[in-house]
Amino acid sequence: MTTLNLPPCQFKTKKNENKEFIFDNLRKKYILLTPEEWVRQHFVSFLINQKKYPQSIIAIEKQLTLNGLKKRTDILIFNKNGLPHIIVECKAPSIKITQSSFDQIARYNLKLKAKYLIVTNGLSHFYCEIDHVKEAFIFLKEIPIYK
Repeated sequence: MTTLNLPPCQFKTKKNENKEFIFDNLRKKYILLTPEEWVRQHFVSFLINQKKYPQSIIAIEKQLTLNGLKKRTDILIFNKNGLPHIIVECKAPSIKITQSSFDQIARYNLKLKAKYLIVTNGLSHFYCEIDHVKEAFIFLKEIPIYK
């Protein structure tokens, strides 16, 4: 797998029928190791180990219904009140982050009303805070450490 622009991590992996799987500590099971999953697992590790977000407030592939369609957030972090706080959209390292990546996560946020949005392909990371009153994105250099 591609070396990412995130701190290195140790993961449990296994092979089964010529496919590689990675153990997801949050979902407590092995997941098919795709390039997007590689980015997701690294970003979750970054959130927990560097930004100090507790595992208990992080959800992976949380389902939501948008205009009658079932969608899933890659990573959703809740605040202390159990409300959506951060939405993370993960792309494979080979996928360039474009306006459509931001449009996708912004559509999710119409329903979830999170304070922060993150789009990453493991190589480039874009962090923004949402000003819901002014309906504006404020781009940040990084996301805050959990308080």
